[in-house]
Amino acid sequence: MGPTASGKTAVASAIARQLPVEIISVDSAQVYRGMDIGTAKPDARMLRETPHHLIDILDPTSRFSAADFSERALDLMARITAARRVPLLVGGTMLYFKALREGLSDLPQADPAIRLVIDARAREIGWPALHEELTRLDPETAERLDPHDAQRIQRALEVIHATDRPLSQLIRERKPEGLPYRVVAASLEPSDRGALHARIAERFEMMLELGLIGELRDLKSRFELDPGLPSMRCVGYRQTWEYLDGKLSLAQLRERGVAATRQLAKRQLTWLRPMRDVTRFDAECPDVGAKVLDHFRRALEASHNPLLLH
Repeated sequence: MGPTASGKTAVASAIARQLPVEIISVDSAQVYRGMDIGTAKPDARMLRETPHHLIDILDPTSRFSAADFSERALDLMARITAARRVPLLVGGTMLYFKALREGLSDLPQADPAIRLVIDARAREIGWPALHEELTRLDPETAERLDPHDAQRIQRALEVIHATDRPLSQLIRERKPEGLPYRVVAASLEPSDRGALHARIAERFEMMLELGLIGELRDLKSRFELDPGLPSMRCVGYRQTWEYLDGKLSLAQLRERGVAATRQLAKRQLTWLRPMRDVTRFDAECPDVGAKVLDHFRRALEASHNPLLLH
């Protein structure tokens, strides 16, 4: 686990070269086909060398929830272990990790009437204003959400209106189901936020050079997209959409894309902070890949796992 631009893909690649793993992507954006540059998907060589799952499984017009992820991930984990290999889950969508490890809450079903009211208010005052309202009603949940994340803001407010209780409280009261696996969790967390921010800026500039604008223009020509879709609310794509609409200059696209990515990293670290049973590694350490590999190798040795490659 780790925030964006913390080096997760490189570390996963180092592990995959040494241990009998198959990688399950834990990324809510990499599930979408055609969204390659802006999601920083593993390159073609790594995809050839190591089996990857939950990448390029949906068109960008689709929706994919934490429940969808958990169902597919559990099925994949069963198949991978049956094939005498080890599932290696890699990504930065912390809600997916949490849902998989702890189970999903027994929350009320969607209420179309409540959603209509929330959507009407969003059209009137905007999602950032509703995010401010959520901050007053459920600050714990609001802290983890982007002010433009319409889908999750809507759901959090819907739960409050339906139950008169904050979503964060209901989640804490859930009974953990537990995974039928031994979990060995590691996170890459930067000791120097400045270095992380510099990498974020460099990576967003590289995305622009590689053709992020053209990628989104092509997606818009191939699919019936709108800016409210979860795929188009992903960091980088949302700002590029505004650029193509003429609402942002290229300089503003750079500025807002980097700022939004920095905010994403901050939210990811907020998710990570309270997580238990996680071994934390400094993402700025030059040999962090070797350290994480050693951590996982020792975990396999301790479990007397016959799959360990010597």
